[in-house]
Amino acid sequence: MPPIPPPRDSGFTTTTEVPLYWCAYGPVGRRRLLVLHGGPGADHQYLLPQMLALAEDHELVFYDQRGGGRSRTDDPTPITWQTHVSDLAAVAHELDFNPLEIVGYSWGGLLAMLHAVSRSPLPDTLILLDPAPINRTYREQFEAEFARRQQGPVIQKLRDELTSSSLRDRDPAAYRHRAFELSVAGYFADPARARDLTPFRVIGRVQQSVWASLGDFNLGPELARVTIPSLIVHGREDPIPLASSEMAAEALRARLVVLDDCGHVPYVEQPQSLFGAVREFLYNTIPLPRGEAP
Repeated sequence: MPPIPPPRDSGFTTTTEVPLYWCAYGPVGRRRLLVLHGGPGADHQYLLPQMLALAEDHELVFYDQRGGGRSRTDDPTPITWQTHVSDLAAVAHELDFNPLEIVGYSWGGLLAMLHAVSRSPLPDTLILLDPAPINRTYREQFEAEFARRQQGPVIQKLRDELTSSSLRDRDPAAYRHRAFELSVAGYFADPARARDLTPFRVIGRVQQSVWASLGDFNLGPELARVTIPSLIVHGREDPIPLASSEMAAEALRARLVVLDDCGHVPYVEQPQSLFGAVREFLYNTIPLPRGEAP
């Protein structure tokens, strides 16, 4: 896997309650996309370097959501979905996203939808990549399927091989990296592809408090009242039920692209198909900055 290049620009927000780290890649003046990472409680680094394929002809801006990565905080106040939506609105305003075009991956896709149904103004376009489930039922189905995969014979065999090896003593760093790979292998259509994912850490208290704040959620009816040009991409072998993305696509009247031989990480598993679909959507969807007449 190639190294992650340094960003063209970076900094910390000054208008959010907690300073949030942001960074930009790609040429200045090109179409700007605000990229939301998954989690909650993770950071943007694990989207790299593969997502930077879009930075060849777009400006990509990432930020670490509150509580994770370089945006960690010692504040014991629980972080909720409302916290993240407010932060997203503040980041978009401070960094002058007009129009606001969002690329949301996994939890970041759900965050983009939560923003769309609860804040004004609406995003101008939504690109949702294997978005997290849009209701509690699909969330529970995902959790059960991911647990089944992780406990299945293929991954269990690999875990046993690691445990019985001497790698922990010979190369502790390599052992930790392999353990990480096996902890996420169930997300992939081919568990071996986990080796190509940049390792990351999820802050457990953030993850728990955000999911708890959602309660018995169901975004379907609210999404049906939103009119935004939208694209949803979903791996056919994602442990998140395809039915969740189908429901979201129907509600948003979005184009749904289903990628074969792909799990939850399309930018690793099927990058050519993923970025082709994203570029086609962007080519056919040109929003005007707010306040400009068509």
